[in-house]
Amino acid sequence: MGLFWIPLLPLLGTVVPLLSSRFGRSFLALFTAIPPLLALLLLLQLAPSVFNGEVIYQSFDWIPLAGLSLTFRLDGLALLFALLILGIGLLVILYARYYLSAKDNMGLFYAYLILFMTAMLGIVLSGNLIQLWLFWELTSISSFLLISFWSHKSEARKGARMALTITGAGGLALLAGLLLVGKIVGSFDLSVVLASGDLLRQHAAYPVVLVLVLLGAFTKSAQFPFHFWLPHAMAAPTPVSAYLHSATMVKAGIFLMARFYPVLAGTELWFLIVSMTGLITLLLGAYVALFKHDLKGLLAYSTISHLGLITLLLGMNTQLSTVAAVFHIINHAIFKASLFMAAGIIDHESGTRDMRRLNGLWKYMPHTATLAMVAAASMAGVPLLNGFLSKEMFFAETLDQVTLGSLSWMVPVLATLGAVFSVAYSARFIHDVFFNGEPVDLPKTPHEPPRYMKVPVEILVALCLLLGIFPGVIVGPLLALASTSVLGGELPYYSLSIWHGFNLPLLMSFLAMLGGLIIYHNRRHLFRFQSQFPEPDAKLIFEWLVQRLVRLCSAIIDKLENGSLQRYVFLLLLAALVLMAGPMIDLNATLGHQSSMPVDTVSLIGALLLAAGAIATVILNRRRLVSLLTLSVVGLIVSLAFARFSAPDLALTQLSVEVVTMILLLLALFFLPQSTPKESNPRRLVRDLSLAGLIGGVIGTINYAMITRPLDSISGFFLENSKTGGGGTNVVNVILVDFRGMDTFGEVAVLGIAALGIFKLIVHMRLYMPSTDGNGLPWSPDRHPMMLAIVSQSLLPLALLVSVYIFLRGHNQPGGGFIAGLITSVAIIQQYIAHGVDWIKERLRINYQWMVASGLLIAGLTGIGSWFFGRPFLTSWFDYFSLPWVGKFELASAMVFDLGVYLTVVGATLLILANLGKLTTSHSPAAKENN
Repeated sequence: MGLFWIPLLPLLGTVVPLLSSRFGRSFLALFTAIPPLLALLLLLQLAPSVFNGEVIYQSFDWIPLAGLSLTFRLDGLALLFALLILGIGLLVILYARYYLSAKDNMGLFYAYLILFMTAMLGIVLSGNLIQLWLFWELTSISSFLLISFWSHKSEARKGARMALTITGAGGLALLAGLLLVGKIVGSFDLSVVLASGDLLRQHAAYPVVLVLVLLGAFTKSAQFPFHFWLPHAMAAPTPVSAYLHSATMVKAGIFLMARFYPVLAGTELWFLIVSMTGLITLLLGAYVALFKHDLKGLLAYSTISHLGLITLLLGMNTQLSTVAAVFHIINHAIFKASLFMAAGIIDHESGTRDMRRLNGLWKYMPHTATLAMVAAASMAGVPLLNGFLSKEMFFAETLDQVTLGSLSWMVPVLATLGAVFSVAYSARFIHDVFFNGEPVDLPKTPHEPPRYMKVPVEILVALCLLLGIFPGVIVGPLLALASTSVLGGELPYYSLSIWHGFNLPLLMSFLAMLGGLIIYHNRRHLFRFQSQFPEPDAKLIFEWLVQRLVRLCSAIIDKLENGSLQRYVFLLLLAALVLMAGPMIDLNATLGHQSSMPVDTVSLIGALLLAAGAIATVILNRRRLVSLLTLSVVGLIVSLAFARFSAPDLALTQLSVEVVTMILLLLALFFLPQSTPKESNPRRLVRDLSLAGLIGGVIGTINYAMITRPLDSISGFFLENSKTGGGGTNVVNVILVDFRGMDTFGEVAVLGIAALGIFKLIVHMRLYMPSTDGNGLPWSPDRHPMMLAIVSQSLLPLALLVSVYIFLRGHNQPGGGFIAGLITSVAIIQQYIAHGVDWIKERLRINYQWMVASGLLIAGLTGIGSWFFGRPFLTSWFDYFSLPWVGKFELASAMVFDLGVYLTVVGATLLILANLGKLTTSHSPAAKENN
């Protein structure tokens, strides 16, 4: 099976909300777990190849010329993170089955959780920088949904908004950094980028790239000064905290730094920024964690501290520190996920997370207490547990670095201090919750949770023990494989032995244990000291900043938006004038060397009519019908200009669009107020005329400069390959349905969406129909003149025949689905005008919404069909056939695509025009009626 199935299979789990009403909670959890389990089995099947040194690729071209493709890449680092994401994710699914109450929408929760799992797998397996960023942003969105799952709680909503804002802003910085990386390297392919480290580090833009990429990593991994969002994300259900904020999401930033380590590390700037940020985060998180009374709050700040520890290791200028960082990624994910799950059990079975009330739970929950204490001891770095091994490697690396020059001795001292506080808050977690007397006023009597709720915690705690006792056997090969991917070369010598003799790292561990216990024993003095400082509430500060920003934006908008369309157009044209006129000043000579065409009488008359029609439209704007006629003159002359300069397709399209537009304007102007505002005062008139003259002068200068210079375009390619590559002699149509078919599909999709939006806005709208015109003259009582009805009915078959003819000939002569669709729309809307809505409804039962959907579906399926033949999306097929009495003829798949365009254009046009014509009818159609 392909590598792309690993992120795709979990995505199938997002269908579980559809099953939630049909199956019980256990079956729902089982159905959710099956796709990730299959993905894990597939990953394990591919793992031996990766252990043999192979990097597995799978790629699908998207926009090859832009360097964009859907690429998946599995190496040692990706394998490690994918195992953590899928393995811990499956445990969280089981745990959530028993944690969530009957009132919670379990199906929706699982859908959000699996969506996040897919996004994380997409990040670690992406082989393309832009693809990586897309999955990166998907993690922010899905984590927002998970943090705000209990949306009835204010803290959940605010915490989710804060997390989305901080990580989303970091994501924008990351996008800028990745775009710069792609520009410098010349490719967005991750393998190419990883092989271009020297090129990136020597480039002048390297500092900018480094800062932008690190901003993305630091915001996602809650590094100082962006750490404040993580504790407030604890308003999420505990399974979310155990998964997102210990093992996966906050590790995304760590993964990013590890992934780009071969290309961005190795400079003083990297080591200064990364190591100092990690050191500050390590100390700040460890210190603040000691004073938190909320169980999850303590674990949140401890997570921040340990993430700072990993960041500090990645920032040191040694290979062994990188190995230690990878090792601690594994250890931290295991013991922190188990601790969060244990905290959730305590909250679930006692009704509170306040450690001032949670005392003596050992007596009520001995099994849970044992599991939690082992995990907390691992977090503190107690020997024979996995946390001890990576922390000792951390101590050893702090002794061998020279990050701060002559002040580098401070790093091991501060690292030991951070470990001291780590032991202190771990001791507080153990003693205050499970011992320290009896519980105080708990909402309910604590007891052990359901049996299977403890299974995930048991598995993770068992791993803490096994990794601590047999590290080389359990995790040694995986650690070496992942570290090799990060370092991009040979591994340094290191040992995973439990005992390394009496040395300075062991002494530092001993001092950390002793110091932590001493600080915890004398914690009342430290608590009294800390109480002198006001504790800032990041949530309130963030909300205050958001409100200030909103007020500032509102003030700016109030200054700019005064309700005057004239002012908006003036500002828009003024900005355009500044942007266009600036480069024109640097153009020394407007006239180029290309000879211009002679001015003939017909062209001159057409130009004068065009100008006269435009001026008349402005002057006669109060006489609406007359101004519409003069405006139609402008459209007609433009169409003739297209035909004059050998663009018959554009001429046909322009003529068809003109007719539809005139009908639309007639309908719209009918509902506008009968009187128009006064003309502008003389000062505004002079201002607007001056600006219009300047705009016209600049545009005219640009046009003159362009037409007097040789045009170097890609039209030659299309002319040469239209027949051989697309099977048609009408180059314009072949471009639309073949070479640029994706553009056409996007355009008709936008047209369909716009039509549906307009329909939904006006479907229940009823407007007053004036009985007189602007001069007080009554409208004719004959709303549907007989002559108009007879003529329109007579023209309908002819118009439809012309439409079919234009459609069928479009591939080789001027025409096509778009023009044919407009002709059909005009023919049908003419029947609405001549006979009225009620008459048409009895005779023409067409659902225009379904017509739009059918057109888009046909066009989309035509494009997808090319995939089955190993061709890119919307690659057309054509061939020639012969029949008796018919002769030789051509069949092309582009005709089916053109049929989809035709149906979409007809459906969208009539969905708008036909429903605009209903606004003043006495009949009020139901919302479901669309014709």
